Amino acid sequence: MSAVPISSAVPHRTLSTSITDPHALAAAVSARRDHWLAQGLCTRPSDRPAAESAVAELYRRAGFEEPEFVWVPSPPAALQLIADEGFSVPPLRFGEPAHPSAGIAAIWTASRDRMDARTPRRQDPLLRAAVWDSLRTSLFVGVATAIRTLLPGPTPGVTWYGQQEAHRVAYYDTLRRYGLAGFESRDDELLDLQGALVRATGWWWAFERVCVMAERPTALHTEPTPGGVHNERRLHHSDRPALEFADGSHVFVQNGTIVPDWVVLDPTVERINDERNVEVRRCAVERIGWDRYIGMAALALVDRADDPGNPGCTLGLYASPTGWGRPGRILLVVNGSVERDGQRRRYGLHVPDQVSSALDAAGWTYGISGTDYAQLVRRT
Repeated sequence: MSAVPISSAVPHRTLSTSITDPHALAAAVSARRDHWLAQGLCTRPSDRPAAESAVAELYRRAGFEEPEFVWVPSPPAALQLIADEGFSVPPLRFGEPAHPSAGIAAIWTASRDRMDARTPRRQDPLLRAAVWDSLRTSLFVGVATAIRTLLPGPTPGVTWYGQQEAHRVAYYDTLRRYGLAGFESRDDELLDLQGALVRATGWWWAFERVCVMAERPTALHTEPTPGGVHNERRLHHSDRPALEFADGSHVFVQNGTIVPDWVVLDPTVERINDERNVEVRRCAVERIGWDRYIGMAALALVDRADDPGNPGCTLGLYASPTGWGRPGRILLVVNGSVERDGQRRRYGLHVPDQVSSALDAAGWTYGISGTDYAQLVRRT
């Protein structure tokens, strides 16, 4: 498939606008970050002409001929195709890049170095936290990590993450849009190409004469990350996959923790007790509910006491199942804070096996004695 002209892939760039009021600038930066967050979480079908046009231009700038484009429904399907077709990357060598992925990586790295050199140091910490770090946490660390769990094996060459690389584009786009830094025209053009790819597609792999392009997810569910100050999001859906592709590839995620399908679809005491991953086990227990799990697993009660740090609530200390892998006990507590749904959730904490008092167990979680814990006004 031949690519459409590059002009159709890159939207008209808005001229930079300097904002002197710090509050107005902070609001503008947040709005721009959220614009790119929406692109990174987009589940619409890829804009294939725009994506192909941008990639074709990158091939040309790296010194390679425009490739043939092959589209697949998901990243795992892409890796299967790459393996079936025997696409490979030659070893790196000194001198001119011998492969499109190396050439594209080289021109992007050089461009970022030049843009960084033109970024005032006083602007960097604020924007790094509010834009780069926030989006990287939500998209690259969160969504891309979940997608990687679906891959059947390592990928030859470089994987480009399309929409999940929005943190890089958003950071430099914000700098130039609000007059915080000015870049060379060649770097503006490369940034526009990267922005076009974030807006247009999911993951892609550059090979000689062929580029493999993966569609975006068809469903992607998130929730606000607790404690996030820059609109960080984490994957979550209580009853279905948080991430799905058109070919059925999917990932279940509970409050940011990637879990096996059974945790959501069919959690049982036997599966929970056999699970070695502490976070997966916790999610599965919370799926059933701690009270119900304790009853179904017939955990022995060691001690119970009123919670002095949480008036009206009770602490319960239980023996942990033998299959949990390490000795210890479970302290069942009530969250001191109200959840977003208005409930105060119960949860279990792993405490040492030698602790025999519920108060001592609660104090241990704070690094204090049970006697000192009893003096707390209220736990949070």
